[in-house]
Amino acid sequence: MALRKTDETKVRSLTKIAGGSSYAVTIPIDYIRKLKWRGKQKLEVKLYQDRIIIRDWKP
Repeated sequence: MALRKTDETKVRSLTKIAGGSSYAVTIPIDYIRKLKWRGKQKLEVKLYQDRIIIRDWKP
């Protein structure tokens, strides 16, 4: 993958996952590090008006 210019680093594309019923968006690694998220961590996904909110899952 080619490097993006610094002003384009927050632009991501929507990717369809194999099987056709799910989609994925990559999150910048600096966001993941700042939030201290890890692989396979459970996350809560909510639709709020015209945006999607992703946050740590609390049991």
